[in-house]
Amino acid sequence: MPKAKVHSGAAKRFKKTAAGFKHKHAFKSHILTKMSTKRKRQLRGTGILNGSDAPLVARMLRQN
Repeated sequence: MPKAKVHSGAAKRFKKTAAGFKHKHAFKSHILTKMSTKRKRQLRGTGILNGSDAPLVARMLRQN
């Protein structure tokens, strides 16, 4: 049996933690001049993935 491969795109975007899957916020990479400072500040850091999305990401990362 060949080794199961992980989804390389998902592997770059999600990290498994005890609380769930950690991810970076969207809409924070470019064209930030039109966005308010408050919005940019709220998108800083990382967040925990919603529970309903966790099984899909776990499958892509081959987590059991």
